[in-house]
Amino acid sequence: MSGPQSKPQPANPSSLVERGLIPCLAIGCVIALFLSCLLGSTPLPPDRVLAAFFGGADVGDRLVVWSIRLPRALTAFLVGSALGLSGAALQGLLRNPLAEPGVLGVSASASLAATVSIYYGLVGLSPWALPLAAIIGALGATALLALAAIRTQSVITLILIGVGLSSFAGALMSLMMNLAPNPFSLADMINWMLGSVANRSFNDIGFAAPFLIAGTAILFVSRRGLSALTLGEEAASGVGLNLRNQRILTVLGAGLATGASVALAGAIGFVGIVAPHVIRPFTRHDPARSLTPSALFAGLLLMLADILVRILPSQSELKLGVVAALLGAPAFVWIAMQRRAGHD
Repeated sequence: MSGPQSKPQPANPSSLVERGLIPCLAIGCVIALFLSCLLGSTPLPPDRVLAAFFGGADVGDRLVVWSIRLPRALTAFLVGSALGLSGAALQGLLRNPLAEPGVLGVSASASLAATVSIYYGLVGLSPWALPLAAIIGALGATALLALAAIRTQSVITLILIGVGLSSFAGALMSLMMNLAPNPFSLADMINWMLGSVANRSFNDIGFAAPFLIAGTAILFVSRRGLSALTLGEEAASGVGLNLRNQRILTVLGAGLATGASVALAGAIGFVGIVAPHVIRPFTRHDPARSLTPSALFAGLLLMLADILVRILPSQSELKLGVVAALLGAPAFVWIAMQRRAGHD
């Protein structure tokens, strides 16, 4: 006689939500990408957009979709994904929900290098001068932070170095704007600092892609260490995590990804804070599990924000960085207040 059969356990609702999170976000990104190709100063009907995708439309529709709207939407998605991924990784490393790429000064350093290329007229020599300068600036800041991560054992010290680096880069950018040789250079510097994905092409994406791919790969390779850090640094070290290597890899990966995003769109803030904070409860507050959904959700947010930028009735198009700040800054304040309330 066989023993009593065990009853099947009901599925854990939180587990079901977590398993469905990435597919739902991926579907949302595809829908937003399609909407980005539909909407603009002159909306296109869905049948004409689909025909343009498959080569059956007229030349004008194919030009609008493939040369203007699709590269712009992909740029918004890639920039948002890079910032969301970097924000989730840095929040896991520093164990602070207010951390993001701008905290460590990488965004400001990349923007500073781009501003230097505008100030000295290097952009007139080559169209690649500005994105290349942004990536060099991000790599320089990343190298400095990686060196600091080797020499210091304190996460607080690393944050303070990043804040100082960001403040210094911001001061130098303000100085260059104050000393701008002509109004045109000043306008270019301001436009870059405000952030935008307008007029981007597949060539721009291809130039930044290697740095974005390298940064993403490094963060995913080192993601298990982020889960260990939720136990605290001493406990993580006790289970075999090399804290120094973890800091170096996370900072390097975030620096490369952030540099690529700045090279594509300029300075765009708050996305790297808000997206991981929204995603974290659905992934059991595990930083490693938050990386992919945070990247997808941040990419979705930035695509939707860019759609809003294009359809708002205004004489001149708002900058994406401005809209991201208007939406993200209140969320940042709310996150900070919630964190403070939790400590009181």
